[in-house]
Formats: sequence, structure tokens, C-alpha cells
Amino acid sequence: MEYTYQYSWILPFLPLPVPMLIGMGLLLFPTATKNLRRIWAFPSIFLLSLVMILSIYLSIHQINRSSIYQYVWAWTINNDFSLEFGHLIDPLTSIMLILITTVGIMVLFYSDNYMSHDRGYLRFFAYMSFFNTSMLGLVTSSNLIQIYIFWELVGMCSYLLIGFWFTRPIAATACQKAFVTNRVGDFGLLLGILGLYWITGSFEFRDLVEILNNLIYTNEVNFLVLTLCAFLLFAGAVAKSAQFPLHVWLPDAMEGPTPISALIHAATMVAAGIYLVARLLPLFLIIPYIMNFISLIGIITVLLGATLALAQKDIKRSLAYSTMSQLGYMMLALGMGSYRAALFHLITHAYSKALLFLGSGSIIHSMEAIVGYSPDKSQNMVLMGGLKKHVPLTKIAFLVGTLSLCGVPPLACFWSKDEILNDSWLYSPSFAIIACCTAGFTAFYMFRIYLLTFEGHLNVNFQNYSGQKSSSFYSISLWGKEVPQKKNFRLLTLLTMNNNERTSFFWNKTFYEIDSNGKNMIRPFITIPHFGSQKTFSYPHESDDTMLFSMFVLGLFTLLIGVVGIPFNQKGAPLDILSKLLNPSINLLHPNSNDSFDWYEFLTNASFSVSIAFLGIFIASVLYKPPYSSLKHWNLLNLFVKRGPNRILWDKIIYVIYDWSYNRGYMDTFYPISLIQGIRGLAELTHFFDRRIIDGIINGFGLTGFFFGEGIKYVGVGRISSYLLLYFVFVLIFVLIFYFFKP
Repeated sequence: MEYTYQYSWILPFLPLPVPMLIGMGLLLFPTATKNLRRIWAFPSIFLLSLVMILSIYLSIHQINRSSIYQYVWAWTINNDFSLEFGHLIDPLTSIMLILITTVGIMVLFYSDNYMSHDRGYLRFFAYMSFFNTSMLGLVTSSNLIQIYIFWELVGMCSYLLIGFWFTRPIAATACQKAFVTNRVGDFGLLLGILGLYWITGSFEFRDLVEILNNLIYTNEVNFLVLTLCAFLLFAGAVAKSAQFPLHVWLPDAMEGPTPISALIHAATMVAAGIYLVARLLPLFLIIPYIMNFISLIGIITVLLGATLALAQKDIKRSLAYSTMSQLGYMMLALGMGSYRAALFHLITHAYSKALLFLGSGSIIHSMEAIVGYSPDKSQNMVLMGGLKKHVPLTKIAFLVGTLSLCGVPPLACFWSKDEILNDSWLYSPSFAIIACCTAGFTAFYMFRIYLLTFEGHLNVNFQNYSGQKSSSFYSISLWGKEVPQKKNFRLLTLLTMNNNERTSFFWNKTFYEIDSNGKNMIRPFITIPHFGSQKTFSYPHESDDTMLFSMFVLGLFTLLIGVVGIPFNQKGAPLDILSKLLNPSINLLHPNSNDSFDWYEFLTNASFSVSIAFLGIFIASVLYKPPYSSLKHWNLLNLFVKRGPNRILWDKIIYVIYDWSYNRGYMDTFYPISLIQGIRGLAELTHFFDRRIIDGIINGFGLTGFFFGEGIKYVGVGRISSYLLLYFVFVLIFVLIFYFFKP
């Protein structure tokens, strides 16, 4: 086993041959590589599966022996400076390895069909494999410098993947926004790493806490500087995990392909910030105030993410704000010192959110059969509805993920979120109240997404969205020209949040003939008889089997993964798998954590949290279950609030909440005004000061010297007239001075 640990540094680099070979193939044999592009999915999935098997093997060994292994070698040695590289295998690393590989395999499997029609198929799999390599290298790093290297590689890959369809201006802007926002946090992270090295003289995790404890014991460290370094380290996690106030990049990251959204929001980029705080938690525990600050940022993010998700129309943006809120729960747990609860929720949320994003990709595919390749239409929930008839398997998978995120037992997120809520009551009642209210918001907006998407009737006006596709610059067009046949008009009613009255749409079954590109696809087309001949037309359709298989596996994880954290006994230390794996770390952070588990207390607290979840589901069902009610005339308010001043007040409150949510908390307006215009104004002021004041003083001295020289040159020219003129001028000056200032 020692031999296996010693060579486990190879794990992060196993997926690396795929992007290298794709690049070499495109350089040396471009035509053959493009013609055989679908075969590259196999090595990508195979190599990542190999990493998963080895990661599970290492985790089983750690559960049985509670071992931590670190192997380092010197990279640079110069006098007193030594930079070491290596790999660290401990419970936290094992959890992240399994999480990254399992979710990554399902996303790659799903992407093979989802991206099969895209011209950038090869580029996509090259980016994905390099992304997995970067993330695996990050979680196996043994020191801060090594983490920073892979941290930047993860940021680079996310930039490439978010801007995958870079010819779309909105995608190019989104990847730049993500890159710049993360650079703010990364700059803080770099300063924190350098400051910590200046204090301790080491980058290694195994040495930092011991050295700091010795320095604190001997009173040889400035707590203000140490706290500042810890704050800067945390700034990197704030940006990467989309915590307030550096969360603004996350919803715009939805401009990338949906599999990228699933990977970024589940197990890779946003999880990197949580991983960093968990890795440095022993360090943060010995620094005053930093833990309180972490929990404060976490609870703000929890509430902000939930409120911003309440009124979003884009299905992927709604899920993005949901991710932001759930990451806030994890950060809150870490700030409270609930190490196990934070990692447990990281695991359960990853599988649930990956399932939801892949389900949203299936929904978008079905909508593209109607409205074409337009994210504004295919991702708009207002145009959806009634899809349960067309995508029943996707509906079941999406419902499982929705119930899990709502906290409904016995699904995965119930166990982890309930543990965080219980710990929050012990930490701060005010934080607990906010966290519990946010749990209700979560149930509300998640069921809002489900009801707007699958219930009722399809809310597309085919007269407005005729299915005629504009030329696509980021993918091959699958759909042919519209066949001018319109049948079976039906009157539908649709809730539009911007209008006072219900808006009526006409649904006519318009058929679209499939061109040669579409016929080369495996499915989802229906052949129907048409005047004695058969032609192929498109409908809202279920996804391909490979996409459904990925959702099925993630659905099983969502159903069963909570088992790893459920305690099975009432005596002594919990026997659940997660606690056995984390026992070395938990005992290090909380020596008295092996108390017996009280099932009565757990059931009491669980009943409260589940009640809140069902309340949110009930309100969403009342407001959004067809037939929809208008925003200004909610049926729920009609039951309890009569017309009058109180009703007007309620309407104003509702509109304030809606505008706050729909406009993303006005953060996208605040930052341009406060930062962009503020910095531009400061630059203009600095430019004015430099040109008019600094340059003015210098130019003034120059002009003074010039005029003084011009005057002096007339003194020594030998002309009597000039001397007499100068003499009379000075005499006149002295006379005037004597006259006006005589004593």
C-alpha cells in the first residue's frame, strides 16, 4: 500500500494525454482527427474512470486505517529557501477525488451526445480533460504554492469553457467577467500566501499550524498582520466559490454549454473555494475573528442567493443562484466549525445539482426543437410548461433533484442541510432563523422552476417563434426549414411576471422538416405519415439514451448518497462512513466530537426543517400550478388580505422583492457605477492633477526661467538707453515703496 501512495501523484495527470493527443492530432492529421472526433470521448471517460477506481481504493484504505500520507520532493533549494512539490492523500483529498471523478464521468458521458452536433466537439473534450486535470492537481497539492498554480489553471479552464461559444458577444463578455472577478480574489490569495510565508517561512500545510502555534505561544507574531493574511487567503475562496460580494460572475457563467455548468457548479470550480477553506480551517481556528467573518459571509450569501433566485426566468440562472445559496450554507458551516456538515453538504449538493443541470440541458434540447438555438427562448421558463408529456424521464430526474435540494427526506440534501441547520441554532439563533427561512425560499423557487417547466401546457406561441433558425455561428444547424402547416390551435394561459393581466397564447402544432445534418443524429425524431409518404419532423422530444443514463446514475446518487452520513448507532462515536473517513480531521478540529447521537433530538429538528420545506412547496404550488395567477392578483393574498391599505402595502412589498430578484439585487448596476465609473472618475481627476498641477508647476518654473533670461539679456548688451530705462524703473519702484510704506 505504501507503494500505491507513493505513486498516487500520477492521479491528476492521467486525464492529461487526451488534450495533448487531440492537439497533436489537429496539428498533424487535422482531417482524420475531425472525422474520427467521436472516439475521443472514450479515452476521456476511460482515464477519468481509472482515476475514480484508484481514488475509491485509497479511500477504503483510509477508512480502515485512518491514515494520512504525504510525499514531497525538493524542487528548488537556495540557501535558506526550499520550495517543495508533492502530493497529500488524506480524508479531504479522498472525498474531493471521488466527487470530481464521479460527477466528471457522468458529465463527459452526457456531453458525448449533447455536444455531438457542435463544431467545437474536439475542443470541448480537450478543455474538459484539462479542467479535470487541474482540479485533481489542486485537491492533491501539499502546499500553498502548488495549490495556487493549479488554482490559476482551474481559472484558465473555466475562462475557456464559459466562453466556449466565443463568437457570441454575451458569452465572450461572460468569460471575461468571470476571469476579472476571480482575479480580484486570486490577487488576495497570492498576497495571503506570501504574507503567511513571511510570517512562518513555510508553504507546507503540515508545518503552518505548528509554526503559528509556536509563534503565538512565544508572542512573536503580530495578530493584526496574521488576521490580514487570513482574510486575503479567504478572499480567494470568496471569488472562486461565488460568495458575496464576488458572486456576480456565477449567473453569467451559464453562457457556456450546459455540461460545463453542471461540472462548474457541482464538483469543480465552485467546490475549490470550499475545499481551500476546509484545508486551511485548522489555521483559521487559531486566528481571532476570522471564523466569525467566514460565517457572516456565508449567511449573507445564503440569503442573497435564495432571494435572487425567486424571480429569474432563465432556468440555468435560477439554478446558478441556487448553487450560490447552497455554497453559502457550506461556508456558514465552515465558519461555525462544522467541518463534517460542510463536507457532507458539499457531497450531497454536488450530485443533486449535477442532476438538475443535466436535466435542464435535456429540457433545453427539447425546447430547441421548437424555438431553435436561442438561449433567450430555449432557456426561458415563461415559454415552457407541459413538458412532462414530452420528456417524462427527464421530468422524473428533475423532480428527484428538486426534492433533494428542497430538503425532503430521505433524499441526499435533507441529511446534510438539516445538520447545518441544527448546528446553526447552537452557534447563533439569528443565523439559524435566516438559514431556516432560506430553506423555505429554496423549496419555493425550486418548485417554481419545476412547475413552470413541466406542468400546464407548452407556453410557446408558434406564430412568434416559428422555428426558423438564424445561421448559427457556434454549432451546426440540426433543423431544416419550416413546413408551412399549422394544425390544432389551442388557447393557453400563461403567467407573465411583467404584465397585470393574463396573456393568451395560441399553440399550433407546427412541423419542421429535418435536414441532412439532423438525419445523421441517432434520435430524437418522429416519422409520421404525410399524404401517403413519410417525412421526418421534430417535436419536443426526450433526450438520447446516453444523456438519460447519466441522469439516471446521478439520480441514484441523489437518492442514496445520504447514507454515507447517516449515523446507525446510539453509542459512542457514529459509525457512518463519512465520520469514519473524517475521524482524524474531526478529532483534530473538535477533540470532543465523539458524543453519542441523539435520535430524538434529530427527529424533532428534522420535523421542523421538513415543515419549512413543505411550506415553501405549498406556496409555490398555489402560485404557479396551472392555471397561473397574475403577480398583482395572487390567489394566496386574496385569501388573507382584503382590498385596502394593507393590500396596497402587500403589493408594494411583493413588487420590491420581485424587482430585487429579477434585477439581481442591482449588483450589476452598482458595480459599474461604483467601480467602473468611480475608477474612471478617479483616473480623470488624477490625469487633471498630473497635467494641470504637477506639469503646471514644472512648466511654470520653465516659463519663469525663460522670461527671467529674456529680461537679463537686455542688461549686459552695452546700450546706454537700456541701462537708463532699468535705472528709472528701479528708482520709480523705490519711490513708490517709500511713498506708500513710509513710517
